[in-house]
Amino acid sequence: MSCGEPHETDCSEVLDHLYEFLDSEMPDVDRDKFQQHFKECSPCLEKYGLEQAVKKLVKRCCGHDDVPTDLRAKVMGRIDLIRSGQAVPEHDVTATPQES
Repeated sequence: MSCGEPHETDCSEVLDHLYEFLDSEMPDVDRDKFQQHFKECSPCLEKYGLEQAVKKLVKRCCGHDDVPTDLRAKVMGRIDLIRSGQAVPEHDVTATPQES
């Protein structure tokens, strides 16, 4: 996604690292660049607001449940596959018949 306007930080970079920004998992200098980008780019600001709202909703509804370690590992593995551009299997190939 791109708004078509030139920015110091490209829209694709902002969206690729949006969750790092939301989770405060990036250096302050990068956070400052992203904040400046959001001031200039309404489509990215809208996406940021949507993802922030979803994150708050999930935390409110599910924030007190313990996540099984194996589920977290599976989700993180899928995220890594998506980020690397690899095909993600439609069905989890690591699931046992009881989990499917």
